[in-house]
Amino acid sequence: MVWLLSGCQYLNTCDECWWYNRTAPSEKLDKGVESYAEGNYIASMAALKDVLLTKLADKDDKVSAYKYLAFIHCVSGREKLCFDAFRKALALKPDFELTPAEAGHPVWGPVFRNAKAKTGK
Repeated sequence: MVWLLSGCQYLNTCDECWWYNRTAPSEKLDKGVESYAEGNYIASMAALKDVLLTKLADKDDKVSAYKYLAFIHCVSGREKLCFDAFRKALALKPDFELTPAEAGHPVWGPVFRNAKAKTGK
């Protein structure tokens, strides 16, 4: 146990150790996506933001978290925040693309294309 907790010194807190708080970043992402699909945007945003704050989350999990945050912002009428979330996803993964169905969405499709164009990729 001492060894386990000593590893936390390299993070801000032990809460960032997935083995300490027992919720891996991918599980938080799954919960965020599930809440999004259920239309519970408040719970989804909380889970997705947790993914972004977790230092142990990998790049793909963070890109997905930004994507779903962008979707939530767009459908909630917060186009600037939607754009910003897409830009952050693209900063992490410049070749990031939406699925054809997602790209064709009338609200966030154009915002994503604009964000992609502004990154120059």
